[in-house]
Amino acid sequence: FELGLQASVAKELKIDQSEVKNKLMDKVKAGYMTEIYKEVSKEFKLSVNQSVLDEMEAKNAEQIKLLTDEIEKAEKNEGESEVRDAMVRKCEYLTSIGSKSDALTMLKATLEKSNTTGHKLDILFHLIRLGFFFNDNKIITTYLNKAKELIELGGDWDRRNRLKVYTGLYSMSVRRFEDAAKNFLDTVSTFTSYELMDYHTFIRYTIICSMVSLDRQDLTKKVLGGG
Repeated sequence: FELGLQASVAKELKIDQSEVKNKLMDKVKAGYMTEIYKEVSKEFKLSVNQSVLDEMEAKNAEQIKLLTDEIEKAEKNEGESEVRDAMVRKCEYLTSIGSKSDALTMLKATLEKSNTTGHKLDILFHLIRLGFFFNDNKIITTYLNKAKELIELGGDWDRRNRLKVYTGLYSMSVRRFEDAAKNFLDTVSTFTSYELMDYHTFIRYTIICSMVSLDRQDLTKKVLGGG
């Protein structure tokens, strides 16, 4: 976001875009986030260091092979639970390096291997987060709808509340502020979706969405009065 601001706006807000850029690239390199490195370099017209890219790709290949071997070992010697756990670890790694297509494929395969409603919902949440990260509304809406259908079959209290936060975040992103405020307000006292945002950010989003969508009476009651 800060790198996307016009230089004059960044200056007015006292944002050092060069420092932001360097910090971002340091984190990307430290995490061997190859695909993100390529995308960020392209978007902000940064030169690609080929030796750094080669090192990152080699590290990715090494780790992916290790995770694939773990899955194959679990399939031969262990049970379904262990196979699924190994697949989840590979999903998490592919997501962390920004490999959208491979992560999506792996997540779908893991979803098919998941037997319980809770495990399926966890994978659906992961898919929705992937959509949020890449700003892919098709992925977000597809798996939000699947999660809503599944939650009616017996989702637990915690996952029901987390789904409201996911739904609220999507509604906010498409400017449906009233729906976002409703979902956020329903989960203020039960928020556990730290994989999406911290609590401070959640409260800030809740207040902003409420201010632009609620009438004065509801705003006083539900936000200022904590009701």
